[in-house]
Amino acid sequence: MVGIGPGRPLDRTRRAEETIARCRVIVGYSRYLELIRDLTEGKEIISSGMTKEVERCTIALDRARRGDQVAVISSGDPGVYGMAGLALELAHAEGVVVPIEIVPGVAAANAAAARLGAPLMCDYATISLSDLLVPWDVIRKRMEAVAEADFVVAIYNPQSTTRKKQIKEATAIFRKYRPGKTPVGIGTAVGTTDERVVLTDLDHFLEYEINMRSIVLIGNSSSKVLGGWFVTPRGYKV
Repeated sequence: MVGIGPGRPLDRTRRAEETIARCRVIVGYSRYLELIRDLTEGKEIISSGMTKEVERCTIALDRARRGDQVAVISSGDPGVYGMAGLALELAHAEGVVVPIEIVPGVAAANAAAARLGAPLMCDYATISLSDLLVPWDVIRKRMEAVAEADFVVAIYNPQSTTRKKQIKEATAIFRKYRPGKTPVGIGTAVGTTDERVVLTDLDHFLEYEINMRSIVLIGNSSSKVLGGWFVTPRGYKV
């Protein structure tokens, strides 16, 4: 299970590249495989589209059981809304006993945070607004708790072409506990040629384009903008 980071080669780890190099079979979502074309020449490529995660993991486990070294590609980190947990669950459920290595990568929240400044310097939470696998009532309950507890939050999967009300409801929850001037950063396709980064606030961030390649970072009560940087102080005396 290999995390390739946000996209560009400079953000990959050496361990990820070396792992891909020694694998004969590469399995992944087609967009992610495009990001590592420079590493996969001469290898067997198995690709599929979104929502085919179970299918990809099942194929990878079957090939590994037959003796192949297989790399399953995740963007960011495979253990952060990635494929690592699914692979472990499927292997256990199907009684597949093969060596599994999880290779970490730079998570999307960390990549976006670095472009915006230092918004994750203190306690923070990550929440996905996709309700395909987690019921919306559960997501909403978690957002309410995170907002009230004053965590900085990184929102994954904030909005798609068919799913728009969730980000609006999330905004309403955070506005109950935080002022409109609270810093908000939007990082879209960070680390790729399509990268777009916006620093705004809670009152205005919905005015900007947000899609499934975006990460939304919402500050807490101590977050501020310093010289154009989004910063959440850790508490040092400055």
